[in-house]
Amino acid sequence: MTANIDNAGVQTPAEATDSHAPVPGAQASRTAPWRDPTLAPEARADALIAAMTLQEKISQLFGVWVGASDEGAEVAPYQHDMEEAVALDDLLPHGLGQLTRPFGTAPVDPAVGALSLSRTQERIARANRFGIPALAHEECLAGFATWGATAYPVPLSWGATFHPALVREMAAAIGRDMRSVGVHQGLAPVLDVVRDARWGRVEETIGEDPYLVGTVATAYVRGLESAGVVATLKHFAGYSASRAGRNLAPVGMGARERADIILAPFEMAVREGGVRSVMHAYTDTDGIPSAADGLLLTGLLRDTWGFGGTVVADYFGIAFLKTLHGVAGTFGEAAGAALGAGVDVELPTVKAFGRPLRDAIAEGLVPEALVDRAVRRVLVQKAQLGLLDPDWSPVPPALAGTAPGTENSAAGDSGALRGTVRLDTEENRALARRVAEQAVVLLRNDGTLPLAAGQAAGAPTRIALIGPNAETPTAVLGCYAFPVHVGGQHPGTSLGIELPTLRQALAAEFPHSEIVTARGADVDGSATDGFAEAAELAGGADLVIVALGDRAGLFGRGTSGEGCDAENLALPGVQQQLLDTLLDTGTPVVVTLLAGRPYALGRAADRAAAVVQSFFPGEEGTTAIASVLSGRVAPSGRLPVSVPRHPGSQPSTYLAARLGHSSDVSSIDPTPAFGFGHGLTYTTFEWSELVVGRGRASTEGEFALSCTVRNTGTREGTEVVQVYLNDPVASVVQPVQRLIGYVRLDLLPGQAARVRATIPADLASFTGREGHRIVEPGDLELRLSASSTDARLTARVTLTGPVRTVDHTRRLHMDVVTEILTDAG
Repeated sequence: MTANIDNAGVQTPAEATDSHAPVPGAQASRTAPWRDPTLAPEARADALIAAMTLQEKISQLFGVWVGASDEGAEVAPYQHDMEEAVALDDLLPHGLGQLTRPFGTAPVDPAVGALSLSRTQERIARANRFGIPALAHEECLAGFATWGATAYPVPLSWGATFHPALVREMAAAIGRDMRSVGVHQGLAPVLDVVRDARWGRVEETIGEDPYLVGTVATAYVRGLESAGVVATLKHFAGYSASRAGRNLAPVGMGARERADIILAPFEMAVREGGVRSVMHAYTDTDGIPSAADGLLLTGLLRDTWGFGGTVVADYFGIAFLKTLHGVAGTFGEAAGAALGAGVDVELPTVKAFGRPLRDAIAEGLVPEALVDRAVRRVLVQKAQLGLLDPDWSPVPPALAGTAPGTENSAAGDSGALRGTVRLDTEENRALARRVAEQAVVLLRNDGTLPLAAGQAAGAPTRIALIGPNAETPTAVLGCYAFPVHVGGQHPGTSLGIELPTLRQALAAEFPHSEIVTARGADVDGSATDGFAEAAELAGGADLVIVALGDRAGLFGRGTSGEGCDAENLALPGVQQQLLDTLLDTGTPVVVTLLAGRPYALGRAADRAAAVVQSFFPGEEGTTAIASVLSGRVAPSGRLPVSVPRHPGSQPSTYLAARLGHSSDVSSIDPTPAFGFGHGLTYTTFEWSELVVGRGRASTEGEFALSCTVRNTGTREGTEVVQVYLNDPVASVVQPVQRLIGYVRLDLLPGQAARVRATIPADLASFTGREGHRIVEPGDLELRLSASSTDARLTARVTLTGPVRTVDHTRRLHMDVVTEILTDAG
């Protein structure tokens, strides 16, 4: 096919492909209604749809997986082992919906990648008669997943901060970097609630509690969207509840668990976050794949919650309706099922939404109206992003005023640009360090920590740093960080960012201590021949710091990450044996964990001098850990997931009914070593003066209570006041307790804060026997706690009146006011 450029700068195809084809040479003016930014996006989309052929509409409903050129040339289609090659020349005259991961497919200098994407966007816009560019999306699970961009802590660390405002700040920074080089959509955050910590993707989640997940994820959405980047909620819904924690395994949960635990964070993010995209999950629940679940993707998400954005496919998820789920006999049937359910965009590349969809429509098997519905949502979003505006430019902000002309040859241009765009600035690193510091969780401490530093009395003279993660730069990264996700396939390429090892961080933090190291064992190896050297070093040291945990990877190439599911929660390989060997030396052992999931620690949970947990804390993670060990930074993280005492007592979260906890009728005790919300500090806090202002309320009312929290120690510290609700008698079985609110208090020595909470009855709602969310009358307990296993104050309150049915407009949060009562003493 060839193409002609009309006088208005808009292309028309030289030949038509269906009966709706435009007259050759017809003018498509830049003053057409869809170009008018003063019109509502919906009106612009409708005007454009009316002028499009069926093929042009379908072409807006899929992406093509591409990789930016490191020479600044146009992006090239990415050949994935699951798909055949894509011929851009055949596709582009009709338009293109999305570009899949132009930066995140291969290492490329950010400025050169931006130039490559710019040239490709110009080509796409010139090739179709309406001048519509593609929407470019990228992964941003722990930062912009491209070479040279800041690697922030993984989402499980976001949850450990219990600090949504900080997460929002981080997301805004990530979004600004993405937008600066021409990216429009980010495939984050993950709102899957952990149901079984053996699941490999636990590192991508925010935690095991839906309220924590919802508040932190909503903050991330707001931050990303504030930068002009479309956030994408995933995976909708139930992916994390797969049987035995196996990736893509069927989900067997009931409707009540789905509604009250799995769907709750998504509802919050849709209602409060301003999110503009949702990604369906791979899994099926009770036999219905999410990609073909119209009650979920349309009935609940759109008709009930009012979501107005786009639903995108998880990669290859539409084709999976045929190849994995067996609910479609052909790719055309898969396309029809997904479109009918409410999926708008096929990612990462065209398969079912290509010829199979066209043929199914021609045969009358799929109504064209479904295409119109989906393309309207896509075009509304493109209008919102400015991609239909008459002054749209393919040159992104990072290259504005400096980019070579996009008409020029790539030769010579890329060299001048290389190194001019920085995506790992000092400001970014400082922000990554703050998140990492606040995500470090001190699980146990016998008084050994904090360690004296410098030449102070008590500073360790000789530190034995032992373990597989002691000198591994990438030990701080999760599986979606670029150096792990993509960089491992390019061994000759530099990491692109500085990743100080734990040894380097400790050497900087304790410059007057001698640090000796031994690997001891590999992360998942079986060899124990390094134990003797490790024990010898430990025996001659003042202190042992053992660095254990995971190696992130994909599909079995790591111990944590997508497709890296665990049979149990024992430390991988022979790490537990190494840990026990070090405990036997008699030298105090400080356990540091760089991991993607919680692990049972055996007798170290009770006998180690200290245990410091971090969840893949990003490029500044080792510095954060070292600063917590020295006390330069006060530990303030709290567990977003429970740490098991026994490796085989799974699945288990704190959100369990009475029979899900320890009992006399089972020989398995799921009681954790450290419960959800647990985290120690270097100071002490006193909770007192509980006042219940309103202890009785109607099922439409609210309770009021207050308490005082005082820092009674000699160091500044952070206490996280967690409010749990216990409903002892209900019409359906309830968890023993569930989190309904929390607040961080940063207090200097001697300071006290008065916390006043107003708790609406709506927070006591749950899904009743008839499938509706209700608030029942009866007695409740409101536990003001330092963790799920450490209630400090308990208010007994009563709801009165009739059973009340509530819906998605109910209140989701308690109102909290804090007041500092005293200055530091």
